Amino acid sequence: MSIMGTRVIRTEDPLFLSRGATYTDDLTDERLIGALHLTLVRSPLAHARITSVAVDEARAAPGVVAVVTGAEVDMAPALLFGGANKAMVRSFLAADKVRFVGEPVVAVLTEEAYQGQDAADLVEVDYDPLPAVIDLHAAATDEVLLFEDAGTNTSNGFGLDAEFDEHLFDDCEVVVTREITNQRLAAASLETRAASAVWTDGRYTLWCSTQAPQSARDEVAGWLGVDSAQVHVITPDVGGGFGAKIGADPEFALVAWLARHTGRPVRWHESRSENMTGMVQGRSQAQTVTIGGNRDGDVLAYRLDVLADAGAYPRLGAVLPLFTRMMAPGVYDIGKVESRARVLVTTTTSIAAYRGAGRPEATAAIERAMDLFAAEIGKDPVEVRRRNLIKPEQFPFTTKGGAPYDTGEYANALDKVLDAAGYPELRAEQKARRERGEVVQLGIGVSVFVEITGGGAFSEDAAVEVHPDGTVTVLTGTSPHGQGHATAWAMLASEHLGIGLDKITVKHGDTDLVPRGSGTMGSRSLQTGGVAVYQAAGELVELAKQRAADLLEANADDLDVADGRVSVRGTDSGVTLAQLAESEPLRVDTNFDSGAPCFPFGAHLAVVEVDVESGKAVVDRIITVDDAGPVLNPVLAEGQRHGGIAQGISQALLEEVVYDEDGNPLTATFADYAFPSAAELPSFTLLDMATPTHVNPMGVKGIGEAGTIGATPAVQSAVIDAVSHLGVRHIDMPTSPLRVWTAINAAAVEGAQ
Repeated sequence: MSIMGTRVIRTEDPLFLSRGATYTDDLTDERLIGALHLTLVRSPLAHARITSVAVDEARAAPGVVAVVTGAEVDMAPALLFGGANKAMVRSFLAADKVRFVGEPVVAVLTEEAYQGQDAADLVEVDYDPLPAVIDLHAAATDEVLLFEDAGTNTSNGFGLDAEFDEHLFDDCEVVVTREITNQRLAAASLETRAASAVWTDGRYTLWCSTQAPQSARDEVAGWLGVDSAQVHVITPDVGGGFGAKIGADPEFALVAWLARHTGRPVRWHESRSENMTGMVQGRSQAQTVTIGGNRDGDVLAYRLDVLADAGAYPRLGAVLPLFTRMMAPGVYDIGKVESRARVLVTTTTSIAAYRGAGRPEATAAIERAMDLFAAEIGKDPVEVRRRNLIKPEQFPFTTKGGAPYDTGEYANALDKVLDAAGYPELRAEQKARRERGEVVQLGIGVSVFVEITGGGAFSEDAAVEVHPDGTVTVLTGTSPHGQGHATAWAMLASEHLGIGLDKITVKHGDTDLVPRGSGTMGSRSLQTGGVAVYQAAGELVELAKQRAADLLEANADDLDVADGRVSVRGTDSGVTLAQLAESEPLRVDTNFDSGAPCFPFGAHLAVVEVDVESGKAVVDRIITVDDAGPVLNPVLAEGQRHGGIAQGISQALLEEVVYDEDGNPLTATFADYAFPSAAELPSFTLLDMATPTHVNPMGVKGIGEAGTIGATPAVQSAVIDAVSHLGVRHIDMPTSPLRVWTAINAAAVEGAQ
């Protein structure tokens, strides 16, 4: 019987629930005995020149071993995203200028962790304040430059070489334009950033919390100016990442440099407030959508114009608008589509990936545009969507955004959620509440989405080895932070080898043990890393058959592998895989390269209740189809869907990183930055649907980010729908009570004029 598709409980959990995880800050490795503790003095200003730094008092403080300023660090300022303006580099400790609140300025190293902040408070830094640049439109004027040598605040762009077509909407009866905001979010992972390092025998060993150890190794080596072979990265348990821990942070290289500089091991971890001001954040786009079509509901043209925030120093966020443009048309067959994106630096924390990374921004834009268009022509938003969906017989389908969609059953997904929700009955209840003038109104929001998974990282390495004691080791280039790879990859190996999960160990996150790997991000794990493990286990079976054929004096084609044993078909003659491993290693190293991404899709329907007197919105129900092809383990897939939906709801209703006009972060603690617990969320209705892809032999697609992409626009639309009869056409996210209340009252004033 196949183990594939069965509900296998996570094998990781007993250890996590008993002993607990071992995060980077929990390490007791003997190489870290006597380590110094790093405390960073951070800028209190968003934009300023550094005029002087006084550290003598700090150096004399109890427990202080070293105080290091930016002028003493001999690592060259780094360009953190290769496609950015070459002048937009970041120093590892700011020496001349700071560009966001929280930028590291001075490093304080103490014998004990508790001594660090007291000493850091004795460092005196004089600043000459400069104007902050928070708003993207203000940044685009270049009136205040973050990097004078660049001569511009534009880091990079996509589609900026050509002007928009002034005749794009000539054939349209109706054209709607609106600027919408996809707000800045914090990853808010359970574990904040942490790193420890030791320098021995001409080599750095770096322990760090990262989603991609091999990438972190290469980035840190580049910043240190050494060969990658001189850096050994080890990733312990990682307490969440959501994209914000892809690769390395400059602080990781600083920790390694300080270990060599002092000749002592160095440990660092940040507080929650440091994390909320220093760790990369997500989203942050100002989007102008223009959509046109006829009054029958056909969408004929769509334009997306994006101003994307890079933060103070361009990082991965500077490339994410590429995905926003690629996915701009969404699930719709629109005849004319154009888009562009300008990436701008602002005096804020850098932007990088956050669950979905460029794709949720595209979906939010097109789904909001479809609702605006439907409202303008007076048609049901569901019917407008259905009328414009790409049809199954059109696949494979290359969109006007250039995305090569593999497979899709978009109308089927939409119908499933409508049927499960009882859509006609919901509209009837909504109508009745409106007629009665009830305080609590009902809103229904629908989104149909497609995303790209594995984009740009199609290749992954894996190894499978059977040992003489009958146990199995799986090595993988993916690096989990909650996904359940130990369970899933063991299932894939067990499927071929017939060896129980309790005898299979999955190892990852050590660049000496697994020197090649692309890490875990972009919902790529199963469709690349998992398929690589499955391929390696299959190749090991063939290797075992070849070896057993000689021992059993049989043809390899006449052999079967089951229950960890190679047997001659139809006889009792056989040999175990463990026995084959006794004479020589029984191991296969392999690489799987799909050469192309996959395009999962789905539909979400959200039902909300909005109190029109207070503006408070509550999600009552959410029904989803998240089609990622065949499911390896429903337990893991459902967990990913639950987490994604929760984060999508949270963006729609609650989350936003906020700065004041001087660039001071106003959401630097969990007291100020809102996100829900399980108590604030409804039960989710998860509908099953599996459309295989041809891109890999297992037919699987990614599932890690789908919930986030579909839930956000569905909930936002539902909130707006609940008050649309009052004249409200749009509310930016998060749809907080204040924003909803303000929109209702503004519509009332406008209607009275």
